[in-house]
Amino acid sequence: MNKRGEILMPVLFRGLAVVFACFTVTAQAQGTTPYTAEAMWGLARLGNPALSPDGTLAVVPVTRYDLAANKGSTDLWMIPTAGGAARQLTSDQANDTSPAFSPDGRWVAFLSKRGDDEQNQVYVIAVNGGEARRVTNVPVGAGALKWFPDSKRLAFVADVWPDLVKWEDQGKRLKERADAKTSAKVWERAPIAYWDHFLDDREPHLYSIALDGGETTAITRGSGFWLSKQEYSASSYDISPDGTEIAFVADRDRSGIDANDDIIVIPACGCKPARDLNAASVADESGPVYSPDGKYLAYAQKRTPRFYADTQRLMLLDRTSGATRGLTEQWDRSADGLVWAGDSKALYGVIDDAATSRVYRFALTGGAPRAVTAASSYSGLGIAGKNAIALRQSFSEPATLVRLDLAKGAATKLSDFNDGALASLAMGKVESVTYKGARNDDVQMWVIYPPGFDPAKKYPVYMLLHGGPHNGIQDAVTYRWNAHVFANWGYIVTWHNFHGSSGFGQAFADSINPDRITMPYEDTIKAADWLKSQPYVDADRMVAGGGSYGGFLAATLLGRPHPFKALIAHAAVYDNFTQIGADYGASKDRFFNYWEKPEEFARYSPHTSAGHFVTPTLVIHGQLDQRVPVNHGIELFNTLQTRGVPSKLVYFPDENHWVLKPGNSLFWYQSVHDWLVKYAPPTAAAR
Repeated sequence: MNKRGEILMPVLFRGLAVVFACFTVTAQAQGTTPYTAEAMWGLARLGNPALSPDGTLAVVPVTRYDLAANKGSTDLWMIPTAGGAARQLTSDQANDTSPAFSPDGRWVAFLSKRGDDEQNQVYVIAVNGGEARRVTNVPVGAGALKWFPDSKRLAFVADVWPDLVKWEDQGKRLKERADAKTSAKVWERAPIAYWDHFLDDREPHLYSIALDGGETTAITRGSGFWLSKQEYSASSYDISPDGTEIAFVADRDRSGIDANDDIIVIPACGCKPARDLNAASVADESGPVYSPDGKYLAYAQKRTPRFYADTQRLMLLDRTSGATRGLTEQWDRSADGLVWAGDSKALYGVIDDAATSRVYRFALTGGAPRAVTAASSYSGLGIAGKNAIALRQSFSEPATLVRLDLAKGAATKLSDFNDGALASLAMGKVESVTYKGARNDDVQMWVIYPPGFDPAKKYPVYMLLHGGPHNGIQDAVTYRWNAHVFANWGYIVTWHNFHGSSGFGQAFADSINPDRITMPYEDTIKAADWLKSQPYVDADRMVAGGGSYGGFLAATLLGRPHPFKALIAHAAVYDNFTQIGADYGASKDRFFNYWEKPEEFARYSPHTSAGHFVTPTLVIHGQLDQRVPVNHGIELFNTLQTRGVPSKLVYFPDENHWVLKPGNSLFWYQSVHDWLVKYAPPTAAAR
């Protein structure tokens, strides 16, 4: 998730994006049990794994949901990388997350809120199991943990008030704020919110603490820099192999409206001044990682200010000479998810590449990056010596732990948490196709067929519109818009990566700026034309829907000619003028704001075409949404009602930009199902 400008929810050159005009990604349905929303919520969800220093063990967070209790529970599981049975490492009622092996291989640290804890704390447990022990007792909570190389100390991040030194004073103010008789919040500088919550006057700072607990050491507190107030994680900083230096990401902007993230280095003692490595940079840097031999610091760098989807270059700082060079200057993909090889001669990354998340190798000697994996998408890459693990997934395979051969790209499955369920679920085949879109460019599109698909029959279509707009849809499971659930209702489901989508190069991603309507709209209409040309598609039973920017695109379709019998607009940006109320609304725009070019600004807003609205539309919005505030959904619904257009508003008072609670999710899926069936009923055999 990007902290500014991104509406939604985060290699081979484009010519290799799709080798053939159409290829099958997964085979026909394996089972006969309907892949319902309830069945989807029954699947175990794996978080990013940690790999032991010797590469023999992996620990992975596994979340299971209890629909009756309407909540999930996360435990840690240990899995041998040579293969074998998984062993449950933690089983507390609290959620145990963010595991990290100690460098000596004896301990696993993790975050949890156990017993009387009021906030997340750092815990450790022996690799062989036993009782977990709390390390921190920080009243404001601890997050983003990481081990120091000597295994004797851990680093963590805490949100603190800069005017208070003692932890007890931090806790006292936290309680005073909670118990205050007034609920007023006051700001003198933007931003005031992020995604689903308001920001306060605390700053996220790095601390260290001994494995045995005790007093903490403030690392960044006196540096004049702090981690992002919007979001941070363990990838926001790194510790040098000798434990003497820390590199972290901080926003050097102090206005609150023109963010610019830099890499800051500081002695780990917190006793000497910090140094900004990118003071002359005009755009963001992120993801610092030290090489195992300590010679280099690698990070990702953007070059275009105020453009969250700008290509990220892989930069390499020689810590001895101070010289910095780019390793991917001629490469039209973004460096991300960087992990060093054990010999410090190369880095590996998880790359958004033509609708797939692939692992790539970057040699320090230069040359073209080499794709390690091909099919399926990967994340959570971990490397120890010659061993590597990752999470593999596709539309038809939820995240699964695998051992990865970095030389050959072969993946060996290690986890089996969902094997039984997947064997029984009915899933149709998944294809990737290309068609000619705007400017006669190739546009990639995923097609998910219903189980038992018969090309001799006619099927309705549910066309999904992705968000962002620069968030390309990859071959991966999504629980909020699950294509197999929709397909099980009897629909051919599509998801096209229209102009602006990430993973297809800088020119393709930036082609829709500042006009984010014209080409995505044209790509959508031409996707519909491609579908109508297929003999098994019923052109009179097509529906389109999407969330965030996808909702914006649905609202755009409302005011223009289109072939859809109904539309679905979730968390839709409807009025660009009022979108200044979003969490990123005060940020300087890359191009212009509405008072600078009001007529052009209006052309790019769906609400100005309301006079043409006639299509039945389901509007969905959550009260807690700060990325696309709830007024957009209400404005769109009221406009449709005033115009006499059949419409329905589904409002969630306790949801944000997404629908995350199991019970609300089931209601969301049922509402979408009912709208589809009403205006584009499935074939009789699939009902």
